[in-house]
Amino acid sequence: MLGGAAAVVVCAVGATAFALSGGSESGSGGSSVDDKPVASGPPTAAEVHDTSKAFLAAWAKGDAAEAAALTDDRAAAQKALTSYAKDGRLSEVKLTPGKRSGADVPFKAAATVSYEGKKKPFAYESELSVVRRKSDGKTLVGWRPAVLHPELKDGDRLVTGEAGDPPIKAVDRDGAELTAAKYPSMATVLDGLREKYGKKAGGKAGIELRVVRADSGQKDGGKKGAAAKKDDAKSTPDKTLLTLAPGTPGTLKTTISGSLQAAAERETAKRQRASVAVVKPSTGEILAAANSAPAGFNTAFQGSIAPGSTMKVISASMLLEKKLAGVDKKHPCPKYETYGGWKFQNDDKFEIKGGTFRASFARSCNTAFISQAKKLQDDSLTKQAQEVFGLGRDNWSIGVPTFDGAVPVQSDAQMAASLIGQGAVRMNPLNMASVSATVKSGTFKQPYLVSPDLDHRTLATASRKMSGSTAAALRDLMHYTATSGTAVKPMSGLGSDMGAKTGSAEVDGQKKPNGWFTAYRGDLAAAGVVQEGGHGGDSAGPVVRAMLLAGG
Repeated sequence: MLGGAAAVVVCAVGATAFALSGGSESGSGGSSVDDKPVASGPPTAAEVHDTSKAFLAAWAKGDAAEAAALTDDRAAAQKALTSYAKDGRLSEVKLTPGKRSGADVPFKAAATVSYEGKKKPFAYESELSVVRRKSDGKTLVGWRPAVLHPELKDGDRLVTGEAGDPPIKAVDRDGAELTAAKYPSMATVLDGLREKYGKKAGGKAGIELRVVRADSGQKDGGKKGAAAKKDDAKSTPDKTLLTLAPGTPGTLKTTISGSLQAAAERETAKRQRASVAVVKPSTGEILAAANSAPAGFNTAFQGSIAPGSTMKVISASMLLEKKLAGVDKKHPCPKYETYGGWKFQNDDKFEIKGGTFRASFARSCNTAFISQAKKLQDDSLTKQAQEVFGLGRDNWSIGVPTFDGAVPVQSDAQMAASLIGQGAVRMNPLNMASVSATVKSGTFKQPYLVSPDLDHRTLATASRKMSGSTAAALRDLMHYTATSGTAVKPMSGLGSDMGAKTGSAEVDGQKKPNGWFTAYRGDLAAAGVVQEGGHGGDSAGPVVRAMLLAGG
């Protein structure tokens, strides 16, 4: 109901019909008249009603040009609406508006999808917003692809036909099937695996209505530059919305542990904006990954977030290698340290008088790292992250799209901020789980979800290895942090072969920082982030602890 007295309007062209429940209100879309001043301000209830009603009616009767003329981007809207019917094969469209909220009008869409004699009903919900054009005061539908379907982004299309990729039956390391119903966070991962391995797994494509992403045309031979070196497309995979005729799935074995994935799903579901990833240090196999919003963005693999003090693991390895720190050597940890015109401080402005680097690392002393910035080159941290930890080169090939971390070359205060995981440094849980795995094993092993034996792809490698003494020192520091530092509570009772590092990353506009935690235990490494969670030990720490316990 859009308000007013109940009425039913039906417009039909051939087999296409439109049904709308709504009232008849005064106003005609907010058009200005020559002898009247141009309307301004938010659209009125009557204008929202009339404009949305006219747009939905034109769309439902199949008149793309008329519907597009009622939007603020006629060209883009007409192209999308035309493709909706032509490429999506959607007909008999019925659109039913819901209750207006300000300028927003939710609506239900029902249509028939037809292809080569096969038909199926298709229903979904979407929303439109009415805006006012400044030039003449006319009210129009604010155009965005999601109006047509909520899964659509700029350049995406709805396409019905033989699926571009055959379906797959993805199985875990023990042969049990992985489904989005059982493991919700696997939904986007399974879409990505199908896109990359559907044909290689030996399946046969079916007939589907799917979202074809804007960059799909670049996935076969169209990549340029650095992207051409990476097997996994840096995009959201195509998504199946409706199956008209099922294909024959091929079986694809993954490295996922069913028990760990179940634990990851449980832990992230308990929290808001939590993500976690688990890897096996000895091999690089990815054992689990999950997000609090499983149907949304895959932060565990593709997030790009400042890692806060968990970055100090990498920074510490660099200081140790450069002899700018020693585990039990005296190391400054003042309340404040200024570099590049910025004044840095520790949490609660604490200081450690006459302490060692071990104490500074365990307490997560910011100034202990900032104090060494003047002795470093602008690219020192970038080289350490790339050459030793395999991060920031955009060359991981795990089997689905990933963000491989970023540690850009910075100078002055920004370079110093990078040492403590702020500035322009960006990571995700998979990246930071890999950092702990590298510390545990002593060498970087690129995480992967599907064995490279399947498609003979080349995994990323580190260009140099930490010395045995540096790796041992890092394990010593992380173990001490887990037994006597900021990570004590989450790591309590987990034995002797373990280590951890906490982190909190300040973000502009957030009341609380993002909480980070990365750790290893035996042949298991995990990292998690809880955005706006506060201190990492309190927020992300319990998530990672649960993973380490679930892994035995």
